[in-house]
Amino acid sequence: MLHVSGNPIPGAADAVHRLRGDGHRLRFVTNTTTRSRAKLAEELRTAGIEVEDAEVQTTADAAVSALRGRRVLALVMQGIVADLEGLELVGEGADAVLVGGADETPETNLVFSYMNLARAFAELEMGARLYCLHRNRWWQTARGPLLDAGAFVAGLEYASDVEAVVIGKPSPAYFAAALEALDADPDRAWMVGDDLESDIAGANAVGMKTVLVRTGKFRPDAVDASRIRPDGIVSSIGQLPDWLEAHA
Repeated sequence: MLHVSGNPIPGAADAVHRLRGDGHRLRFVTNTTTRSRAKLAEELRTAGIEVEDAEVQTTADAAVSALRGRRVLALVMQGIVADLEGLELVGEGADAVLVGGADETPETNLVFSYMNLARAFAELEMGARLYCLHRNRWWQTARGPLLDAGAFVAGLEYASDVEAVVIGKPSPAYFAAALEALDADPDRAWMVGDDLESDIAGANAVGMKTVLVRTGKFRPDAVDASRIRPDGIVSSIGQLPDWLEAHA
């Protein structure tokens, strides 16, 4: 919504600045699982977007809250391991298997190697519960759409005959955490995103209002075919302040 593969959406920085000036409290809620919260915040600041580290809500934070006190086999990208501090990460004898996200780097091939997936399957067969930071089917990059971790989650579910617990969007608990951080009522809060399922449907389910942006993962045919309906659609985050002023 704010950038694609590190390239900022035109007008994003000005839109965030204006939203703050208009008195809106902001929370940057992401399913990104390739970089730490500090790294994500720094990248946004480099792009000219005003944001504090504490305003960025990541799935790693939610995983620590959900899985603290359990032995966790984590199939995640190296970039977020530091954000999982507080969890007991193990190679076997796990209480939980945690699946993170995919990336364009060779590291993904190591995370989702046959041996790692077979290890995860063995732990599930021995009674571990399956969790995922998200189950996105694909993600948008500068090179086009790429396969995401949801495909590997589905494979483990199929092989183990279990259902994964989703920690990030569209989990109601993830949106509830954002609302709590903002001290906001759902019907007075807006979720703005480019993903119909994770962003719009997830926020609708907890009573939030929603705006879909025509950037990133947006696909016109998907909107036409879906029963999921946002409260508004704008060309990009750059048009959001004017739209909210006219409709909110």
